[in-house]
Amino acid sequence: MSDNSLRLVWVYPDLLSTYGDQGNALVVERRARQRRLDVMRIDVRSDQPVPTSGDIYLIGGGEDRPQRLAAERLRRDGGLSRAASNGAIIFSVCAGYQILGHEFVNDLGEREPGLGLIDVVSTRGEGERCVGDVLADIDPQLGLPQLTGFENHQGITHLGPSARPLARTILGRGNGTGDGTEGAYNETVFGTYMHGPVMARNPQIADLLLKLALDVNALPPTDDRWYESLRAERIAAAAQPA
Repeated sequence: MSDNSLRLVWVYPDLLSTYGDQGNALVVERRARQRRLDVMRIDVRSDQPVPTSGDIYLIGGGEDRPQRLAAERLRRDGGLSRAASNGAIIFSVCAGYQILGHEFVNDLGEREPGLGLIDVVSTRGEGERCVGDVLADIDPQLGLPQLTGFENHQGITHLGPSARPLARTILGRGNGTGDGTEGAYNETVFGTYMHGPVMARNPQIADLLLKLALDVNALPPTDDRWYESLRAERIAAAAQPA
């Protein structure tokens, strides 16, 4: 963590913030403050340089053209890649997840280079879009409860040998490969297709990022009654037959 405060960077809210993904930044910030942590939130628009001294970086989803523009600007800027090299924690959703991989298919139908921060390659599916509720069991190594979220994407994301599946789906299509995987991660970079926003439904993810940034094994307890009520509601709704 930086010397004076926890620096939380929300990347390109003007391009990548669909389905309420900015809520992830709000949840991480709030849960840090509930633990009396000194946190500074920095919203970085696409015409601004990405700072390299952040502790946690969050990236949301977006439409196809904004995704291409974001990828081009992030490659040109280089700040996020340098932050990753410095050990920053990065959490990405949907289009942001694809950008962090080696490549994806852009709005022009062309293969677009990503940042290569996580060992995945994304293509475009030819069948129906992956749309609907997701329930998934997170990788046991992360020690978190069942995840709940909402997916809406055409992408198919294939994991390379150095990427671990973030979760295994119980409901929903996840990475769209048919193997039951959802999202991917390495030691410091995480990606998922789940909106919701995913951290409002799963505040334990926000806590995981905080622990990694602080390099601690536990955080002081906080009042989770509202979050647990929302989680229970969404899990129950997803489990209902169509």
